Amino acid sequence: MRLADLFKSKKAVLSFEVFPPKVQSGMEGINATLASLGDLAPDYVSVTYSAGGSRNAHTAEVARKVRALGMEPLAHITCVNSTAGEVKNALSELADAGVENVLALRGDRVEGATAGDFSYASDLIRFIREQGFSFDISAACYPEGHPECDSLRDDITNLKRKVDLGVTHLNTQLFFDNDDFFRFMDMVRLAGINVPVQAGVMPLVKASQFGGIVKMTAAKIPSKISRMYARFADDPESLTEAGIAYATDQIIDLLSGGVDGIHLYIMNNAYVARRITENIRPFLAKLNSEDGK
Repeated sequence: MRLADLFKSKKAVLSFEVFPPKVQSGMEGINATLASLGDLAPDYVSVTYSAGGSRNAHTAEVARKVRALGMEPLAHITCVNSTAGEVKNALSELADAGVENVLALRGDRVEGATAGDFSYASDLIRFIREQGFSFDISAACYPEGHPECDSLRDDITNLKRKVDLGVTHLNTQLFFDNDDFFRFMDMVRLAGINVPVQAGVMPLVKASQFGGIVKMTAAKIPSKISRMYARFADDPESLTEAGIAYATDQIIDLLSGGVDGIHLYIMNNAYVARRITENIRPFLAKLNSEDGK
């Protein structure tokens, strides 16, 4: 199913993001994770392409597995430091895997790497259209502004350019303060961006996440999370439960505020996905039963 059609049929969409292994031997682990997600019935599963500038050859393989398990894949494709030929080959591989939806991203710059044929995600979106691929195209957005952009207003101007090129759906970078998201949404709608926007939520369930992924994304850490980390950093089990509780509360507030959907960054942790889905399922069911949806 094309995601553009999915958002027409539901008030609130739920999706998970997984990442492929760096080596083929890791496929057994991701296959087990995907099998555990199947009965949770996510609306789709997002499959990353690269992290920290590294290239990942397993995205199409994981996307194919997602489809085999009866779930819809959204495959990431990045372009920075890549040639047009390399990107076209990657897109062709995704098409051959039966992928209908792609998330077009610039990707992380690699210091010292040779510049490729693309500078921005908008270049990639235009390229996908010009090459005649029929993918439904999604893109990323940043409630706190892209770290490399001078201002949130300028970032939204760039976002409008992506949508004007044919993006039908947006996923946000992770954030932890819902006020930032709702402020961002007011600005997005005033800018004439009317496509569905899913809120990206990452449950902080491991101490390593505070100094790793969160630091890399430059997401603002509310004092409530700082207190949670200070209290439970040396107690892994309690930190996991506290992180699930915080994410659940954050999601319920987002759903109450009319968000188009929730995109869970589960870090391949099926247990976290299950716990949070069970917590929020009654709210999703209620919303999606309204007005015949």
